[in-house]
Amino acid sequence: MTYGVETAFLSGAGIFRLAVAAALLTLAGCGGGNGAGNAVPVSQGARDTGTFPNLNIRPQVAAEQFTDSERDAKLGQLKAQQAQAIASPGATTETADAASLNKLAASHANDTLKQIEGKCDPALDPTCK
Repeated sequence: MTYGVETAFLSGAGIFRLAVAAALLTLAGCGGGNGAGNAVPVSQGARDTGTFPNLNIRPQVAAEQFTDSERDAKLGQLKAQQAQAIASPGATTETADAASLNKLAASHANDTLKQIEGKCDPALDPTCK
């Protein structure tokens, strides 16, 4: 049995598809408008004004530039930090905290293993039974 184009589109499912397509196209057209609530800024991008750009106008700077003395001061600080890092590799300024962190790591590992193995401590986990 051969169906023609009109049979396929005018059947019950074809009419439904056509109605859905018409509704979607109608709704898609309603999104635009020049109402105050629908104002969306549109970027113009590059435009051909028919003239050449004036390269003699200096662009505005986004931030103040370093002076030569500020540049030299910051470069000196960085070189001093680099020299200190090369002279004592691995040394940190907070070596006193290393012992307390190692102690915390050891106790934390034991507490975690107890919870994992099922030997939970009610002081650590109040839901433990």
